[in-house]
Amino acid sequence: APKVFTEGEFYQRAFNPQEYLKEFYNLSDGNNQPNGFLMENLKSLHKMFSLDGLKGDTLIDIGCGPTIYQLLSACENFQEIFATDYTDENRRELEKWLRKEPGAFNWSPVVQYVCELEGNRDAWAEKEERLRKKVKQVLKCDVTKANPVALGPVDCIVSTLCLEAACKDLATFRSAVRNIGALVKPGGHLVLLTVLQETFYAFNDQVFSCLRLEKNDVEEAVEAAGFDVRFSEMLPCLPGDPRADCENVLNLVARKRSSS
Repeated sequence: APKVFTEGEFYQRAFNPQEYLKEFYNLSDGNNQPNGFLMENLKSLHKMFSLDGLKGDTLIDIGCGPTIYQLLSACENFQEIFATDYTDENRRELEKWLRKEPGAFNWSPVVQYVCELEGNRDAWAEKEERLRKKVKQVLKCDVTKANPVALGPVDCIVSTLCLEAACKDLATFRSAVRNIGALVKPGGHLVLLTVLQETFYAFNDQVFSCLRLEKNDVEEAVEAAGFDVRFSEMLPCLPGDPRADCENVLNLVARKRSSS
């Protein structure tokens, strides 16, 4: 595990989105082994975005990276989406897919899988088009800032596998949850997918630090940011993956309290 925190500047300079996608976002690996981590997360997102009341006009994805998997269930419930990330390369990579540029990552197997969860595998091409239309902008964000992105307040924020890598300690994590929580309207929702008990993840011969969180750390931070937890489920990671040391994944949905 890295001895030091991986700063945003290192992500900006050294994070390779194509290698990251190749490593973690194919539905099956080179030996035709299914990508269990991704499939479980897709199932969890499907389940969370099927909860009552999880819909509205605008959704912001905080820390989208170069990925769209986290928007595939969400995009059915919201009219417009803003994808946000810290690094220029990640945003550029995402825009490649949105604009159907040559060399963009092929998300179709993942989209098909989500359509299957929704009961119609054949609707995948329409879903891709719908998502492309709904993503209005890809913007820079920084969760450590009081206004992470110049948007809000909105109906829903989704953030997957972002805060635990972006925050160097628990105090920073709690403040980042407050910062993104401030972008949500009263009565709106925060949807988090967070790895727990992870200190690093690695790919392409580079190691990135991760803040080791417990379930109650996340729940307490969310409640302190003015939310009531509606749904919280912890699922085990498959052990023995040399690329990361996470033990569980936490899936959480919380509703923002109305200021009294």
